Amino acid sequence: MKSICLYNEAHQWHVFGRDSKKVKGIVDTNQYMIQSGNRCLLMDPGGIEVFASMLTAILHHVSLDEITDLFASHQDPDIISSLGLWEQALPHARLHTPRIWEGFIRHFGSTKIKYMPIPDEGDILDLNGLKLQFIPAHYLHASGNFHVYDAKAKILMSGDVGAALDHPDAPMFVEDFEAHINKMKMFHQRWMPSNRAKQDWIKRARGLEVEILAPQHGSLFKGEHVQHFLDWFEALEVGTAVA
Repeated sequence: MKSICLYNEAHQWHVFGRDSKKVKGIVDTNQYMIQSGNRCLLMDPGGIEVFASMLTAILHHVSLDEITDLFASHQDPDIISSLGLWEQALPHARLHTPRIWEGFIRHFGSTKIKYMPIPDEGDILDLNGLKLQFIPAHYLHASGNFHVYDAKAKILMSGDVGAALDHPDAPMFVEDFEAHINKMKMFHQRWMPSNRAKQDWIKRARGLEVEILAPQHGSLFKGEHVQHFLDWFEALEVGTAVA
């Protein structure tokens, strides 16, 4: 599994993905970690199939004792079905997740981890002095859904928003936006059910300073491609399956 440092100043952002050893037929995913001093937040840590690769990758950067917090943007198995294994490896950690999904996420073998339910309006996590925002992204695509924004690094971890179904060896950052559209158009039209919710998220995102938009699938958007994505997504009609 590849590991790339996205930001390295007073704190660090890492993305893990492009796992060449993953099981065939499993959708490729991006997992993220923020390290602030001796505390780390592991975001959308992935499905049970990538647990071993993820564990190996993160141990190159931090010790298990330093991973104090987990975040699950929503309840999908590619997001958090590894929870039962992480719970065994990190008995001291807390899980931040939308309040409405706690009873469902526990089906992934969770019995002991401390849940930190995120209210619908969002919340702030103080990670060793670094203030991280849980940004509401409800119905994009889950009915309870959040993204993570770091104002210092100017990175927005955007879950399935911005996701693309691409080859495991795809570049980590979008290089040609127009060519990238074909890799994400169907995904957004089918998995995003609400144009009203989409426009609410667009308004929130435009109010943030974002230099890197970091989705859970496919390449990340950097620099001018962040604005390209927001413009494209704003104009896209979603929820097309009902038509």
